[in-house]
Amino acid sequence: MSNPLFNIQYGLFVITTCDAGKDNGCISNTVAQVTAQPNRISVALNKGNFTTELIMRSRRFTASILSEAADFELFKQFGFQSGRTVDKFDGFTDCRRVDNGTLAITRGTNAFISADVEQAIDLGTHMLFIGTVTEMEVLADVPSATYNYYQQHIKPKPQPVGQTTEGKTIWRCSICGYEYVGEELPDDFTCPICKHPASDFVKVVAEVS
Repeated sequence: MSNPLFNIQYGLFVITTCDAGKDNGCISNTVAQVTAQPNRISVALNKGNFTTELIMRSRRFTASILSEAADFELFKQFGFQSGRTVDKFDGFTDCRRVDNGTLAITRGTNAFISADVEQAIDLGTHMLFIGTVTEMEVLADVPSATYNYYQQHIKPKPQPVGQTTEGKTIWRCSICGYEYVGEELPDDFTCPICKHPASDFVKVVAEVS
């Protein structure tokens, strides 16, 4: 039986922040406008994300809205690696510093919205940030990328198991298709794309080609 929650349409965003001179960003699908007067937006981020930690300290963020012009490299840049171990902005020039000190992404996006955090609500696995909008700008007239558009047109199709490297064990996220390679999947692993837990991964053992 299909899950009705999968019928909810989501946009895709790069959430960026800056604390003590350190820039970082991550992919999110949870940005929403919550009030118009004053203008406020919200974003929910996994507590394990380095971006979440930085927002907790800096109390500011920018949501760059990904468009249908975004390529998979942009998702890999901000969604497939951790800011704790790499500088995601090292050599990355498709961005500009905005008024709140964070970086707005200018490639593969159609707008950005910056906000100062008013409230940080602990949701258990995630933090929900409510922010007052301080700046926003339209960058292009390309339609926004939905989560479904990403699945159908941006994300590469999973490689057939018979064509993977011999002997590799793959754990595939049953929600978004992200693949983790390794004999054991850590119990506390969280999908870097859709943020679902290890329980939503299925084990696929590569066959000999």
